[in-house]
Amino acid sequence: MKKSFIIAAALLSLAACQKKETTVKTEDTVIEGQTDTVSVDTDTVAAAEEQTPAENVAVTETETTAKPEPVVEVKAAKEVKVDYASFGDKILADNALSKEAMLKKYNSLKAGDTVNIKFKTKIKDVCKKKGCWMALQLPGEKESFVKFKDYAFFVPLNATGQDAVVSGKAFVSEVSVAQLRHYAKDGGKTEAEISKITEPEITYGFLADGVLISK
Repeated sequence: MKKSFIIAAALLSLAACQKKETTVKTEDTVIEGQTDTVSVDTDTVAAAEEQTPAENVAVTETETTAKPEPVVEVKAAKEVKVDYASFGDKILADNALSKEAMLKKYNSLKAGDTVNIKFKTKIKDVCKKKGCWMALQLPGEKESFVKFKDYAFFVPLNATGQDAVVSGKAFVSEVSVAQLRHYAKDGGKTEAEISKITEPEITYGFLADGVLISK
């Protein structure tokens, strides 16, 4: 009887050990499963962290290797030097008014006014007999009629179309209707043409003491 009790106790003890081992194995299995799951998440995070530096490196390399835009050097246009032939008093071409500025100056004058001035334009016409006068271009088909002080000098007969700089006195003159009609009659105009002259004419005069003409 005592021997049977000992054998029964041994069997119970063995059964308890087997159950404990089974439980431990089950816990190991769960733990291992959790470990695997965490391992997968760790790999994903590690992969993301590895990609970030690579992208940053790529941007850095692009910025470093970008070529600067070429610098274009802009050079100022060279001033064209004009050679002039001089007539009358010696003058310089510097600081001469343009023909546009000269017309404004003429329009500011009244008949009898004069102003000492210098301007530059092209020669529209020249006296074909001895070069004793010039007609200089002004805007709007207008012109400045130039004579030379004291008839002390003349200009070349073939100077039409050349650049000119004149220095002297500018003035305006008013030709009356009666004078204009008289000139028209002397010129052989018809009565109908003469009758159309109803307003005085303003002329732009210039008495030059020095002239430059381009060669």
